[in-house]
Amino acid sequence: MPTELEARIADAIARVEDAGAALAPAPARPLAAPDVARMIDHTVLKADTTAATVQAHCAEARAHGFASVCVNATWVPLCVEELAGSDVKVCTVAGFSLGATLPAVKAFEAKEAIALGAVEVDMVLNVGALKSGDVRLVWEDVAGVADECHDAGAILKVIIETGLLTHDEKIAACVICKDAGADFVKTATGFNGGGATVEDIALMRFVVGPEMGVKAAGGVRSAADALAMIAAGATRIGTSGGAGIMADLMGNAQVARPADGY
Repeated sequence: MPTELEARIADAIARVEDAGAALAPAPARPLAAPDVARMIDHTVLKADTTAATVQAHCAEARAHGFASVCVNATWVPLCVEELAGSDVKVCTVAGFSLGATLPAVKAFEAKEAIALGAVEVDMVLNVGALKSGDVRLVWEDVAGVADECHDAGAILKVIIETGLLTHDEKIAACVICKDAGADFVKTATGFNGGGATVEDIALMRFVVGPEMGVKAAGGVRSAADALAMIAAGATRIGTSGGAGIMADLMGNAQVARPADGY
């Protein structure tokens, strides 16, 4: 399997090279606020997060119609309670934020969080294994979590940490994630340096094709940021600043925006 997968990675790298300027991101275009809202994963993953903070994020998500609220697993039951009766999904993380957890531990995290009510899981790729060329480990790591998610009807997004990868490693990560059964590839945790760029989103979209999700996360804090990512190919936006983005879209500059964070 690794030999076949390595061949597909090499082919993808060649296709990107051949595409050249065709990979340039499209210019941002206006979108209605509700359309953008349905793409936002409203995120609260800091170590000092409190129950009150989670509740506030859930209230904002309900008010704006966001796609999900993304929390560490300990807060999943609270999110389930706060979001009951709404269309906002409960999202959690596995192997967060370094990705170096054992594959069995990531799969267990996902299984337990889904049992508590999460329906989306954002796992962190094993970046060190990828950079070491251990294609088998990276594939098995993703596939194990994908199996747990899909057996329970949940979806899996894989954070590849673009800020830590070379150009070819970004391509390899996307190929592996797609082959291992992930539903989305995602740029970054926001905790390990770097973040989403339109160039990376365009590259990821090109590699995975139209049928897979691409999530921009890390440093997306304004409506201009979000619209640029969507134009480049993102179908989800991960941000702690969802309320500020909506205020931008609706022309209200009075809503505070986070100075830093996810």
